[in-house]
Amino acid sequence: MGDNTGLESVEHIVVLMLENRSFDHMLGFLYTDAGNVSPAGHPFEGLTGQESNSDPTTGQQVTVFRIEPGTPNAYFLPGADPGEGYMATNNQLFGDEHGPANSAVVPTMDGFVKDYRYTLGWQSREGHWSILPGTTPNDIMGCFTPDTLPVLSALARGYAVCDHWYASLPTETMPNRAFTCAATSQGHMDDKTRTFTSPSIFGLLGGHGQTWGIYGYDAEPLTRRTFTDIESAAGGSIGTFADFTAAAAAGTLPAFTFLEPAWSATGNSQHPNYDVALGEQLIHDVYEALRAGANWAQTLLVITYDEHGGCYDHVPPPSGAVPPDNTAGEFGFDFTRFGVRVPAVLVSPLIAAGTVYRAQAGGPPLDHTSILKTVEQRFALPALTARDAAAPGFGDVLTLASPRTDDVLAGVTVPVSGGATPAADAPSHLQEVQADLISRQYPAGQHEDADALGAHGTNAAYQSYIRAHSTRR
Repeated sequence: MGDNTGLESVEHIVVLMLENRSFDHMLGFLYTDAGNVSPAGHPFEGLTGQESNSDPTTGQQVTVFRIEPGTPNAYFLPGADPGEGYMATNNQLFGDEHGPANSAVVPTMDGFVKDYRYTLGWQSREGHWSILPGTTPNDIMGCFTPDTLPVLSALARGYAVCDHWYASLPTETMPNRAFTCAATSQGHMDDKTRTFTSPSIFGLLGGHGQTWGIYGYDAEPLTRRTFTDIESAAGGSIGTFADFTAAAAAGTLPAFTFLEPAWSATGNSQHPNYDVALGEQLIHDVYEALRAGANWAQTLLVITYDEHGGCYDHVPPPSGAVPPDNTAGEFGFDFTRFGVRVPAVLVSPLIAAGTVYRAQAGGPPLDHTSILKTVEQRFALPALTARDAAAPGFGDVLTLASPRTDDVLAGVTVPVSGGATPAADAPSHLQEVQADLISRQYPAGQHEDADALGAHGTNAAYQSYIRAHSTRR
């Protein structure tokens, strides 16, 4: 570990975790035009523009391409929901849905086009999936330029970008969010399991006299009912984005804040194929709320994504991850491989502009449990599992003696897609998960709305149900 002196100045750690985008897909072109070197002289593991994937069906190589502001349907690319579970991720990384028997085998990263072709095929056959007209397997190789994502890119350039931050697991949302908040998924490797009984960072903070907050965007957060120790954890607050912004303005942010986007297809989660521009607005609003707040000089903001969501990345995830516990993994997974790289940006007035931040060489890379490790280091907390005990923290990114006063988003215009989300009428997967968790508080057959919700099958029905049954704390 490096010097964590700067971390001692931080009183508030805030995490905004968005949905299902890989590093190359969102930030790979960040410094391409500068030879993949930041203004501070730091090397950056970005795209050259020559990276490609083979398409076994056509025999062609498909090269990465730039998603520019003027690219048709730019903010809805890659046009459909790519495969994101364990077997799909194996197919993308190794070209085989089962993956290698030896976890030390280095992924080829050559199966993204192959898997997207397969995914588009079965989604088209089932008929109820939203696919943007004209979508092809090649679209999975599209990566946004900084001009297309000016907010995220300005923050990445203006503070610190982590170009070797990996999802904790090579699979989908719920297990990775479990690792983010509890450093284990208790062996689970897909979204069928929706609650976790392991101790969470929220219970850990409360048990040691520290405060925490979980905020959904316009309804109660999904996280609230995901971890069973939250309801009884001391020191916490649960609310919406409006509650978060009020706390930021008043200088009453808790020690640790976990922010969620709006989960609907018309929301700002940036899940493919939802409107990425709405997520740009959310990132902007979080930053500006913190920067204008009373605690800005003592705040560290982490912007990241729970998993890659099937989007292309060229860097092979490393092996050598520490299993969190002795729980046997589903699909025979042994928890020694990390997931695919995801965007991660660290924001604080104590961070120098143009920083490219990585964990120290020779040890494990940054992953979602590095958030837990940093919180634990700052507030003198024990580790939750063996995974966060082994994880590197990132407190040594805070190198400045005095807080900066500049605004890196000055002059940045938040993009607007100018289009409608293709999946606007359908409930999102995480809306379905959240509605299921909320409905579990009612005895079966005794709550008409919960029992009938699936029959409605609309985004509006799920939004209404979740909001109607949301509660604050």
